[in-house]
Amino acid sequence: MSRRKLTASIAAGIAVIAVAIGGYAIADSGSSSSGGAATAGQVIPFDRGNPSPATQVGQIPPNFSEGSGTIITGTAADRAKAAALAAYPGGTVNRVALLSNGEYNVHMIGVNWPHHIFVSKNFKVVGAE
Repeated sequence: MSRRKLTASIAAGIAVIAVAIGGYAIADSGSSSSGGAATAGQVIPFDRGNPSPATQVGQIPPNFSEGSGTIITGTAADRAKAAALAAYPGGTVNRVALLSNGEYNVHMIGVNWPHHIFVSKNFKVVGAE
């Protein structure tokens, strides 16, 4: 019985690694310079008492407002999160929302900027604010 658990654990570990590599490959392809895609950037670490800059990069959905969208989980959320973290490493994602236009809003915490990273339907980072 314990041999089966060991085999299942190894298989699960391999699956996690495969998903991580796939997510990185997808995110890496999204960071190349294509029309309208945001370029990779550096996060601004959280600094209590200092306001976040009001910087926008790339395309922000025209009708976006904070709190809009439907919070999602699963494969699509994982892929959007991987793309966002590949473009803006150093923060912590606490949720992913599917917007009405089919794009994703990846909400990042623990940094002063960016707070919202926008990922296309094809899992390419298109903007941040």
